[in-house]
Amino acid sequence: MKKDLLTFKNMDGELINHLLVLASNIKQSPSEYAHKLKGKSVVALFEKPSLRTRVSFDIGINKLGGHLVYLDSQSNNLAGRESIGDMGANFSCWADAIVARVFKHETLEQLSAASSVPVINALCDQYHPCQGLADYLTLAENFDDLSKVTLAYVGDGNNVTHSLLIIGAILGCNVTVVTPVGHEVSDDILSYAKQEAEKSGAKIHATNDIQEAEGADVIYTDTWLSMGDDTPLSDIKDKFAAYQVNQALLDATGAKYVMHCQPAHRDLEITSEVIDGDQSLLLQQAENRMHAQNAILVNLLA
Repeated sequence: MKKDLLTFKNMDGELINHLLVLASNIKQSPSEYAHKLKGKSVVALFEKPSLRTRVSFDIGINKLGGHLVYLDSQSNNLAGRESIGDMGANFSCWADAIVARVFKHETLEQLSAASSVPVINALCDQYHPCQGLADYLTLAENFDDLSKVTLAYVGDGNNVTHSLLIIGAILGCNVTVVTPVGHEVSDDILSYAKQEAEKSGAKIHATNDIQEAEGADVIYTDTWLSMGDDTPLSDIKDKFAAYQVNQALLDATGAKYVMHCQPAHRDLEITSEVIDGDQSLLLQQAENRMHAQNAILVNLLA
């Protein structure tokens, strides 16, 4: 039976740890995996624009010996031409997997239901599992024991936050989410993360108080407005100003590192000083997107 990677919910820690080890091995010994996807073709269906996701999947699949076909639904007017289910069924006739970056999680579920090949979530409104796996790979490269790490996410509770919560709770990594009022994470996902944390021993906490990020080992942030959100920046700038990630926040919390999934809006949610500073893991995260995604592809296809 074919398997998908739509979210890490209901996945056990053993499999996630396997993916982290596999990603690390691919990163350290790329030549050993150069033919893992030989003869395989992957369709990448993108409803939303992308830089890191598109480039890292394209180059990563090539490094594994596979072939990627990129379909931009905006420029090619795929949206509305036929049903998502029909597209998924047709892709399955030719491709070995489907990578989809979409507006709604329901689109992925429709693709999965109609497809006989694996579907990988490259971002949706609820989850960003590839980013989450890359982030925990980055943490594992900088800390010996994730169960002793506290990650504080500061900013808008969004798809990235959800995946950080889910994976962290399963792996036993402590996660504190600090958001402005009205920008909290999904109640359902927070509840799920707390349930998983009871099994793994992780501490999961959500708050609106920025001072509760004190003691975190890593501060993580993302854009204040998710891609596609047309809310004027002026409408939220004052609300988010106290949640800017800057050197003063790093010093106050005692955090050793700072993370951001990018694209970053310099000197809004995060300062240039921090992005370019010695505590920044941003480029390591960006590189690890490719290795984490390659691990997912190898696990599903090879």
